[in-house]
Amino acid sequence: MADTPEEIKSHFKQYLVIGGILFIGTVLTVAVATIPWMDIGGHGFDRDDCILGLAIATTKATLVALIFMHLNHEKKAIYWIFLGALAFGAILIALFGFAMYDPITFDTLLPEHPGQ
Repeated sequence: MADTPEEIKSHFKQYLVIGGILFIGTVLTVAVATIPWMDIGGHGFDRDDCILGLAIATTKATLVALIFMHLNHEKKAIYWIFLGALAFGAILIALFGFAMYDPITFDTLLPEHPGQ
């Protein structure tokens, strides 16, 4: 933590810069979602727009976690915990994706009854 006025001023400047970057990221996200000439991919909201929006949101969330929540000064164990949570989340998303491409139908659930 900052103890001297010089350190406080240094951190204050850093917070202003990060706040400005977050503001610009928010404006960019809104612009991509609403301004037609900034639309990437096909017309309207599509996969490419979703990927860009999530990339901007991930960058902003990382800045908030590292700078404002002071996670950049944590011990290495916290990073292993975060990495495990991210891996678990990725596995859940992958399982959901696999389930979407393998639909269950009543033909596979119900046994065959000859004579009906």
